[in-house]
Amino acid sequence: MSLAAAVASPHPSSLEWIPCSYCGSESSADFVTAEDDLTGKPGRFRFVVCRGCGLIYQNPRIPIERIGAYYDDEYIAHRKRTDWGILTPLYNRAMGKHDREKDRIVRRYVALGPTSEVLDAGCGAGTFLLKMRARYGSKVTGVDFKDLSSRPGFAAIEFHCGLFYEQEVGEARFDLVTMWHFLEHDYDPLRTLAHARRALKPGGRLVTEVPRLDSLTARLYRERWPGLQAPQHTVLYTKAMLLRFMARSGFEVVDYLPYGAFPAYFYLFAGVAFKLLRGRGLNLSRAIYPYFLGQILASPVLLFERHLNLAMQTVICRRA
Repeated sequence: MSLAAAVASPHPSSLEWIPCSYCGSESSADFVTAEDDLTGKPGRFRFVVCRGCGLIYQNPRIPIERIGAYYDDEYIAHRKRTDWGILTPLYNRAMGKHDREKDRIVRRYVALGPTSEVLDAGCGAGTFLLKMRARYGSKVTGVDFKDLSSRPGFAAIEFHCGLFYEQEVGEARFDLVTMWHFLEHDYDPLRTLAHARRALKPGGRLVTEVPRLDSLTARLYRERWPGLQAPQHTVLYTKAMLLRFMARSGFEVVDYLPYGAFPAYFYLFAGVAFKLLRGRGLNLSRAIYPYFLGQILASPVLLFERHLNLAMQTVICRRA
């Protein structure tokens, strides 16, 4: 199937109807209908609220064997594009800062070293794992359903291509498992968390960052909230629901952070852009200029990002 055919406006018969990912209930009510505001690909996608437990999830959704078409070469998290003209140094600095912020969170809770093993679910371009290897000498393993292993540095990463919960990564092996904006994309989050728990050593840490549904930007932008990111995001998490998932999966919560490594400013900027563009997609080549200008103007507010519940949340858990 061609990419154009794969991402044509989904016909209801090509979508799959699913029960709630948390409680299994098939009873739900409409929550919001969203579009692919980031790329402008056609389609309207329905999020519902479970009448059994209150989880917000996409239903119906694109079957997992077809969702890959929505992670094409323009998907910025995969970092396939490297030339941003005169703003390339700023872009590279921003991407580097993202990995430094991940490291800043991790090192508060885990003492890594040459004998440590780190697993990143949804590793993408692998830059975080390469930073962990360079800084701590740790052995690093990545899993992603997109194969980016041709990128520089992957020779140093044990890479598994496919769905995380189907990969044989070993049991009681890892000191740290990370999921940076992965769980909201997942098609079976409880299965994924169970797989992560088995992969961790007793006492090992799981660090999970996801968009926070009960945040300021979600209330501001509603159906244009960047955290919806339809159709890639399949489950949306409030703080309470994220903690419920962790407890049910057998994790002990060590800490909860009302922020993440990913910049909340992106959601502030993109939400305004999505409201203006109304589903036509964000041209990143053009948007990068006002993006960095706006970041400078918003810097006084962003100094208080960790206290404002703007967009992100991170939970640090221990395998009991």
